[in-house]
Amino acid sequence: MPHKTFFWFFFPTGLAMILFIGLPIVSSFFQSLHIENQQILMEVENCDPFGCTTNVRVDVEATEKLKEENPLGRFNGFGTYLDRNHLAFDEIGEAWSASSSIGEFKDIVLNLPFYKALLFTLTFCFAVTPPVIFFGFIVALSINTLTKRLKGLIVFGTILPMIVTPLIGSLVLFWMIDSQGIIGASIKILLGDPNLSLKSSSTLTWITLIIYGIWHNTPFAFIVFYAALQTVPQDPIEAALIDGASRFQRVRYIVIPHLYPVATFIMLICLMDNFRVFEPIIGFSAEGVAQSLSWMIYQDLRNENKMLFGSAGATSMLTIIGIAILLTPVLLRTWKEFRTER
Repeated sequence: MPHKTFFWFFFPTGLAMILFIGLPIVSSFFQSLHIENQQILMEVENCDPFGCTTNVRVDVEATEKLKEENPLGRFNGFGTYLDRNHLAFDEIGEAWSASSSIGEFKDIVLNLPFYKALLFTLTFCFAVTPPVIFFGFIVALSINTLTKRLKGLIVFGTILPMIVTPLIGSLVLFWMIDSQGIIGASIKILLGDPNLSLKSSSTLTWITLIIYGIWHNTPFAFIVFYAALQTVPQDPIEAALIDGASRFQRVRYIVIPHLYPVATFIMLICLMDNFRVFEPIIGFSAEGVAQSLSWMIYQDLRNENKMLFGSAGATSMLTIIGIAILLTPVLLRTWKEFRTER
């Protein structure tokens, strides 16, 4: 394709990426370098027949004027990245000096907001992504063997979890595991424990969130694998049948190698999507035991006193860096394989 033709072909997509991805990221970075303006206080003397008292209150007019002069707030450099709510290097150093064992040091670090959220985010990513790829492949392989009459109905039923809005889906499951819900009540009856609650345990809450993540993301993997199965060359399959290869052998030596690039693509998308887990935490009301990086951003922007744009911006940038680090090994491996094939 001529360079000029390619330029005009790519220009609309490139422009949209700059406007809706690039500029917001740059804006978040600059916002993360600033913190909120200080409130200007003033002393007010109140007098009554019994004497005068001096009170301190916020000078609203001066504070608003300061906000107009510095809309981004006060410049703080990378101070927000290093404070207790983010990387917390000072606190980690103090914990290392004060801890008598690795376990004690780990407990202190994992109680810091950023690392506590990062732990759940990474756990969710690595606990959800492999089962999603596995179940998506198994479902796609199974449905691909059905007759045409059954495929349409089964495919529609399989992709329903992906159609349901994540927040609505998590709310539905949250109601089902309630003590009065069908799942919660059934488990209480089966185990014979009327006081059992799936919501009372941090571990059970994490497990429930992970199960929901697998349920919600598997249809995406299924759709991609199912489409890719239609491109599997039939000549090697027929040759394997003539040679007496079993179905398992055909899948292992012909289908899986053909779908390896597709599996890599699904893994990349799922890792990026799972790293920004947010809706299930809100839907399950699990903020007390499961916080993610995206939830930290949401919490900063719904602060009761004032929205912490600088803190939210810093968390956003650290999230982007985390995704980049997470995807780098996969991208490097894919690039090396591409160079080898060439």
